[in-house]
Amino acid sequence: MALAQQADPKEWQLNMGKGVTHTARMAYEAHMVALWVCVVIGVIVFGAMGYAMFKFRKSKGAVAAQFSHNTTAELIWTIVPILILIVMAWPATAKLIAMYDTRDSEMTIKVTGYQWMWKYEYLGQGVEFTSRLDRGSDQMRQSGQVPTVASNPHYLLDVDHPLVLPVDTKIRFVITADDVIHSWWVPALGWKQDAIPGLINEAWTNIEQPGVYRGQCAELCGKDHGFMPIVVRAVSKAEYQQWLAAQKPAAPVAPAPAEGSPAPDVAPEQAPAEATPPASASKTEAAPAPAAQT
Repeated sequence: MALAQQADPKEWQLNMGKGVTHTARMAYEAHMVALWVCVVIGVIVFGAMGYAMFKFRKSKGAVAAQFSHNTTAELIWTIVPILILIVMAWPATAKLIAMYDTRDSEMTIKVTGYQWMWKYEYLGQGVEFTSRLDRGSDQMRQSGQVPTVASNPHYLLDVDHPLVLPVDTKIRFVITADDVIHSWWVPALGWKQDAIPGLINEAWTNIEQPGVYRGQCAELCGKDHGFMPIVVRAVSKAEYQQWLAAQKPAAPVAPAPAEGSPAPDVAPEQAPAEATPPASASKTEAAPAPAAQT
């Protein structure tokens, strides 16, 4: 797949990645706003400090002013930071609310963390499977050999059964754990969610580009915590439907009757019972008793 690894970190990468989902892009935009606000503040503060130290240095004969309070300065350095925080918090809060809005999802995936594997259930589709470290990485880590990029480019980041998802689809995740706390994290999707026993956490994603996106458990969960990778394979909707159909168990087919065997007995249909006529008075009514003779 040509775009299989476009979201992986690059060598000497300094900034966070943009990801391949709307959620990841919102996180990236919030990060860049905060970064540039910090850059501007840093330039102003350190520039003023450098100017003051150079312009009013002791060798020039500068004498420091003697005062303890300045109401104007105190108002400025109190009000300005408050305004900056409000300007930053408003869009950040809106993005955070949108990141947790799982309404109008088109499908739901249940993720359950175990020591040390993941279980995926496609709710309503009858498809479920476990995903664990692939055999090649497992053999390599136990052999004592030193892995290389050429021999094993995704050492400890491959699984035997990846999670297959369609692109351009809003997907709801319900995440929990069976034993200890885990954390399901794929950086390219733009979010991380804890998997806690006895608790259901929610998240959603909408992958915009086909590809293979890798992650790991991000919560210390025991001795094999480092060997609990996650692989998401995003494909087109048509390819996803083909894959889903192949995963579903085939419907059992009733065996055909053998040749020459008698046809199964069919119980004859019973005629409907005749309705019982309603009780009616006797055709011959009892004659009235003769009147007594005088």
